[in-house]
Amino acid sequence: MKADAITQIEIDSLGRLLIYPEKEKFNLIWRSATEVHWDEKKMFLFSPKPREWSYFDWYGQIISVIRTEYACSLFLTENTIFINISPSLKQQILLFKL
Repeated sequence: MKADAITQIEIDSLGRLLIYPEKEKFNLIWRSATEVHWDEKKMFLFSPKPREWSYFDWYGQIISVIRTEYACSLFLTENTIFINISPSLKQQILLFKL
């Protein structure tokens, strides 16, 4: 299985959860029909604005879908940047295990 560091996690002005991998690209993730998308210009994965699911649920969904569809493990590092992420959500993400 491949592995790639997550450089940044952000909630943007549209309410989407964005995850920036360091190296890998996921251009065809839309084919998985999981509501996980890839921004080819800015190179990030993103979820829709949460409706029934929380941001933490979407984080788990993105990590899981990339692992299943691309055989790639995305992981946090001590240098991962969190932008517009509440302290409680950050703590949940830091403790997340598949």
